[in-house]
Formats: sequence, structure tokens, C-alpha cells
Amino acid sequence: MSKAFVREADEGLDEDDSPPDLSLPIGIKNYITPAGYKRLKDELDALWKTERPTLVQTITWAASNGDRSENGDYIYGKKRLREIDRRIRFLSKRLENAAVVDPAQRESCDQVFFGATVTVRKRCGTENIYSIVGVDEADAGRGLISWVSPLSKALLKARANDVVMLRIPDGVEELLVVEIAYRMISLDR
Repeated sequence: MSKAFVREADEGLDEDDSPPDLSLPIGIKNYITPAGYKRLKDELDALWKTERPTLVQTITWAASNGDRSENGDYIYGKKRLREIDRRIRFLSKRLENAAVVDPAQRESCDQVFFGATVTVRKRCGTENIYSIVGVDEADAGRGLISWVSPLSKALLKARANDVVMLRIPDGVEELLVVEIAYRMISLDR
């Protein structure tokens, strides 16, 4: 078969050619909470100071064993090293562009902005609590929504007792803003 029809996973990709991240708008700061910044920084430190040096030692050992074309430790090690280096570059860029916003330090505010923890009530009467966090911290199952998400955009600048309209696939859902609070947001599970 011709190589024109086969896509090799690592061929043709420069180390700087990582797929673009579409979750953060281009030219916009990476707003993040202190807990989110710490989590990204800890991951970067672990990759850079622990995992990468250990992997480089393994690759060096595997390369010294001779024939590299059939050396699984060497081949896997080089692939994993590229993945780690790609993640290190990603995390470095994210942290470099980070704008840390601590919701607990925010003065009393009656509007929804980044870092707000918002209680909303649906028409059926169920209440949900959402905290507006950075794109790297979002976990919808735990109520942590990205500040660029549709729900977050619908809530921005709302005040208590405001009704906001959220576009959903079935149409529009009305949400009543019950409470707005600015407090420390924990990312721990």
C-alpha cells in the first residue's frame, strides 16, 4: 500500500505541532482559580522534575543495548518522551498566559462574574449549584463550569432573582438565579 494512504501517528508532526486547543478563545487570557493554577503547576513540576528525567534514563539504557529498531523500551520511551514534552509545552503556555483570580478575595458583588458560585432553579423546581472556573478546571459533573461555556455565558452579569435564558438543543430553558456567592473553590474530589 502506498504511504499516501497510511497515516503514521508520529510521522510529519513536528514537536511544536500539537493540535490546537479549541477550549480557550484565541487572544483571551487564561482565567484560572488559585487551586487550578496550583494543580497545573504541580503537574508541570512532576513531569519536568520526576517523570521526564526517569524516562530519559530508561531511553539511554535502552539505546545502549544495541539495535534500536526492535527495542521496545527504546521505541516506547521515545514515544512517551514526545508525549511528555508536548504536555510540558502545553502546561507552560497555559501557566504563562494565566490570570489567577481568587474568588475568596473578591469584594462583595451581587453580579455573576468569574469565580462566582451560583445557585439556579429550573422551572421544575430543582436547584443546581455551579461554580464558574477556568477551562482547565471545568468538571460539569461536579458543578464546575468553564467561564466560556454556554451556561456560564448565560449567567454572566446576572443578579439574584434574575431569569436567564439558556439555549439547549430542545429550545430555551429558563433559569432563576437564586444566590450568588464568592468563596474558595476546591478542585479536590
